[in-house]
Parts: sequence; C-alpha cells; structure tokens
Amino acid sequence: MAKPHDYCRREAHIQNASADPVSETDAVVRFPLASRDLTLHDGCVNETLDFDTKYRAVLSRDRRFDGWFIVGVTSTGIYCRPSCPTPIHPKPSNVEFFATAAAAQRHGLRSCKRCRPDAVPGSPELTRRDDLATRALRLITDGVVDRDGVSGLAAALTTGVRQLNRALVAELGASPLELARAQRAHNARVLIETTEMSFAEIAFAAGFGSIRQFNDTFMAVYDLTPSQLRRRPAHGLLQTAGTITLRLPHREPIALDHLFRFHAKRAIAGIEEGDHRQYRRWLRAEGGPAHLELEPADGHILAHLRLHRPADLAQVVNRCRAMFDLDADPVSIADHLRTEPVLGPLVTRNPGLRSPGCADPFEAVVRAIVGQQVTVSAACTTIARLTAQLGEAIPHTDARLFPTPEAFAGADPSKFAMPVRRAAALTAIGRAVLDGDVDLHLGADPDELCTQLRAIDGIGPWTANYVLMRGLSHPDIYLAGDLIIERSAARLGVAASDTARWAPWRSYATHHIWNHSLETNS
Repeated sequence: MAKPHDYCRREAHIQNASADPVSETDAVVRFPLASRDLTLHDGCVNETLDFDTKYRAVLSRDRRFDGWFIVGVTSTGIYCRPSCPTPIHPKPSNVEFFATAAAAQRHGLRSCKRCRPDAVPGSPELTRRDDLATRALRLITDGVVDRDGVSGLAAALTTGVRQLNRALVAELGASPLELARAQRAHNARVLIETTEMSFAEIAFAAGFGSIRQFNDTFMAVYDLTPSQLRRRPAHGLLQTAGTITLRLPHREPIALDHLFRFHAKRAIAGIEEGDHRQYRRWLRAEGGPAHLELEPADGHILAHLRLHRPADLAQVVNRCRAMFDLDADPVSIADHLRTEPVLGPLVTRNPGLRSPGCADPFEAVVRAIVGQQVTVSAACTTIARLTAQLGEAIPHTDARLFPTPEAFAGADPSKFAMPVRRAAALTAIGRAVLDGDVDLHLGADPDELCTQLRAIDGIGPWTANYVLMRGLSHPDIYLAGDLIIERSAARLGVAASDTARWAPWRSYATHHIWNHSLETNS
C-alpha cells in the first residue's frame, strides 16, 4: 500500500475546512443515479457491477452518494467521501471503493482533511438489511464493544466471536475491533473540536485504553496529533460550558417540519417537549441521564447535548439519528414509491418524508401497548402518568427518565390507569426482557423479535409491527390494522394487495398515508 506523500502533506496546511465544505456548485449532478444494489467482498464494493457509476459520482462530486461508500485513493493513501472537492481527479486504477471508513483504515488509508468523510450520514444500504453484519454494526455504533467487548457483542447477537468476525470482515471489510476503533476516533475528534476537555479525559471518554493508543490512532486515521487538530477552527459552532454542540448531517430532501411536529405531538410530559422548530428530551444513556436539544439548521440538525459521562456521546448521537431517521436515502425511496399510482402524488407533495424512530426499543414497546385503540393524546397522557409513577427522578430537575423494564416488572398493574389486559402486558414485557425471553435491543433480529413479542398476551400484529418500525427503525413495515391508516387507505383506494409492491420501503408508505390523513382532516 502506498504511503501518503505530497498530497497528504499539502492537505495538512488546510486550516479552514468546514464540517461540510462541499458547495452546491460542487454537487451538480451530471448523470442519473444507477442501481445502488452494492455487492460487497472484503469490504470493497464489487467493481464489476457498479464501478463506472461510482467513479463518475466521484468525478462529478455527487453529494447524494456520500455515506453509500468510501473512496480510497491508493496513490495518495487517502480515503474520501464521493463529493470531496479536491481538484485532483484520481485515475480509475488508483481507486478502490469501501463499505466503511474502518475498511479503508484496515487497508492503510488515512482520512481526508478536506472533505472529512466521517462527518456524513451513515449508509442507507445498511438501514434496510437485517443480516448479522449490519445488526452488529448498529450495536457497535451504539457503543456495545466499548462497554461489553467483542464477546459481549457476540452474545447479544447470539453468535460466536469467530463467526461474527468472519461476517463483518466479509460484509463490511473490518473486524468488530476495527469498526469500534473507527468509531472511537470519530468520537474523540468531536470532543476535541467541541469541548475544552483535556486529551487524557477525551481519550478515556472516547473508549481508548491508553493515551498512547489514542495518539497512535489519531496519527493513523487523521495524520494529525490531537494538539494539531485542536488548533484547527471548531467550524463556527458556539460552545457553552457542559454542553457538546455538533451537527447531525442528513441527505436532502428532508421534511424537518414533519419530523419535529411528529415528535412534539407524541411528547411525554416530564421527559420531552417540542414544537415544529425544536425538540428537547431526557434519555437514559449508559453512564447516566443525558439531555438533548435539537433544532433544524441549513443542511443538518443542530444538536446540543448535555451528558452525564462524555463516553456516552456515540450512544446518544446514534439515538438522535434513529429518532429523526437521518441515515435514510430519500431519493431512492421516492424513486420507488413515486411509481405507484396512489403514492406518487403523496410523495411528490411531501418530499423527504421520513420514518421517525424512537429513543429506545423498550420505550417503543410501551408506547405501542399503551397506544392500542386510543388517540395519540390519550396515550401520551397515560405514559406521562406511568413515568411519574415508575420513572427515575433526575437530580436537580423536575424531569424523569423513561421507566425501565425492571420498574414495569416489579409494578402492580392494578395501579395503572388502563384496561386490565393492557396493564398486564406492560408488566409481562418487563419480565420477559429481564428474563431474556424477549431479545429487545438495536441489533435484534426483526423476525425473531416479532415472534417473541407476539407470544406475550396483549401484544398482537399491530403492536409488534409498531415496535419494529419505530423501535428498530425497520424501513419495510406497513401498519395494517391501524384505524387511521385503514381509513386513509380506503379514501385513497388502496387495496391490501397493493402494499406488497411498496417493499422495501413500506414504513415510508405508511407515513405518507398517515400524513395524508392529517392533511385531509386539517
């Protein structure tokens, strides 16, 4: 592998790179998008299928491909995002495509200082797959390897360490430790640029085992020492004491107004609040309570995070991205759904509509059970009462954290202000999660989880599907049996047989039909 030379050294002098420096003129699309079915081998995108399309994306700096793949240039030893604004066009013979930044790092490449390839949305290809490798990556991004090690990750996925390593190297081009290392480097970079923490504090907060490992990783990934990175501008973000402020990138178009209103309408008093321009809530991170405040901005969502422990940064950011579906590819989704006669006008009228997730899979289960056959407002009122009863108080505030499975498992369901069967289902799901009968985490297998949930009395198909759609951010769930969906679908003339053609994006079709009902009523 060639080592970085003049190009890399020349980039080291760039002092004013922004978090997303690619201008609109750089992102002009000079050709239509081709098929995005990416076949992977050892982390490299199969060049015999799509190499020309991806190479033309690099030449035209097409921002729509950012996050779909990583561009490695072997002659310079640098990896970039497809829209990198460098004036140098690499020869095809010097280009390799990788599924992840960790795969590029495994091949000895360093991150581009100009385009900052780790500051882009995640791969939308990985959001619609449910194989072992992608479920493992979701947990790694959530910080499971840093907390529980590779053996803990394998146990959560009910597989062996060797099988897990083989699957990740084959599909994503890197081992669990290499993927976690890339995540640690990204977390550390954010902390260096957005806080005044000492490097020793940052190293351990980001998950590194020693200062030396921290320094060595930075040189290997960024070709910069932590001190050199801190001397660079913090990209115009104003920081306040105790708060980490950062940008959450997304792909255009995005219906931010719909996203913020969706969460505000379902806000639980004592935990969250918001409107069409702002969303605030408390959530339970591994190290303690975390507070997030999100607001729409130009090309990104601006996040202000207050963490009990800086090491929770990756987990909290991951939950924020899931709640607002920021890794989706709206162009591919719209291209597919727009071909349907019923959905086409809805998609055209509401570009960039997303499928909002939930802060935690267990919270999604409780919301689904309580929300059975009641209005959204009534469900939120009931959950707020449950939170007041069972939620953990946050010191020095009037807020509480969402109740844990332990809290529900040990509660008296007769004290819940709801139908007896529904109350019993809440305590049953709490016990099932504690006993391991329900495998409820971000890396859960959707089919297995659906079966486990439906084995509990009081949880039917609608409830299980709601959990998959919001708790696991599954992109292909149609909420059949939902009263609002059924009425809106009937007005639109949707037949049950139509929904199969909407795969693999039926969750987004569900939200378009939901939104159509809101528009009709208003």
